[in-house]
Amino acid sequence: MNLFKKIIPFMVLFLAACGTSNTEEGTTESLDVVTTFYPMYNFTENIVGTNGNVTALLGAGQDTHSYEPTPKDMAAIAEADVFVYSSEYMETWVPSVLETLSDSDVTVINASEGIPFYEDDDADHNHDHEEDHAHDHDDEEEHHEGDGHNHAVDPHVWLDPVYAKQMVETISATIQSVDSENKMAYQENTAAYVEQLEALDAEFQAAFQAADNRVFVVQHAAFGYLARRYDLTEVSISALTSNQEVSPAKLAEIGNFIKENDVEVIYYQDSGNNALATTLAKETDTELGVLSAVEGITKSDQEAGIDYLTIMHNNLEALKQTIN
Repeated sequence: MNLFKKIIPFMVLFLAACGTSNTEEGTTESLDVVTTFYPMYNFTENIVGTNGNVTALLGAGQDTHSYEPTPKDMAAIAEADVFVYSSEYMETWVPSVLETLSDSDVTVINASEGIPFYEDDDADHNHDHEEDHAHDHDDEEEHHEGDGHNHAVDPHVWLDPVYAKQMVETISATIQSVDSENKMAYQENTAAYVEQLEALDAEFQAAFQAADNRVFVVQHAAFGYLARRYDLTEVSISALTSNQEVSPAKLAEIGNFIKENDVEVIYYQDSGNNALATTLAKETDTELGVLSAVEGITKSDQEAGIDYLTIMHNNLEALKQTIN
């Protein structure tokens, strides 16, 4: 990464210069926004609408955590009017990128600003006692970006519809200040999208408020914020790292939990390896289900109209198999 940090600033300046050499004087261009990955892209495009161009650096199937931007990506960020990312806990490479932007006029938006982050508990406490589904929220350690505790912090805040709404409002406020000429349009777009997010939240609340079983089992611990929002318990086979090795003892422990609590479905993440979930499902005679962390949607699916709201509604329907 040291070599990356030394070379990139020079590459950015070179490519940025190349990119602006043919720009005609006096040309008025629409707002140019670069985002990191799909949720940030989808939130932002709903705000910007037809008043600008929104792009995402990462496509479906790319690992947001281990991604390293190319010189071309860096130039795109530096040349943009706005750069939107979720958090340094999700896009761990962003702080290094920001260090190279001292000569750029790009406005940077940390979409999760003001949202409390929580450390993942490695899922060990979740399957000890089913009656602990309230999570003892007050006892959980809260983190904010920059406090130095990013090794085990759950970054998946956008999977909570209420936090998704907050992220949209944060992005919108800054975009309005950057492009004040289109402020009214951004406000209208934001209000319309926020209304849909509030409706999504209401659907989750209505579906789960009277449920007796409030526990669901997942392979990858990505749904903690959603669980906390609706007073559910996420029992995860592996922790935040989806490819983390899980000991036979832990697999046996979770298998016993599944049998003792009559768990009917084990969920795996649509973009991840489902080997552990499949193994446990066979051993416990349990069905497999799919939950999406909405980290990436293919272009063909986007063209078919699938977006954040579509996937979150699919997640809701999937969880209804267990939360009832």
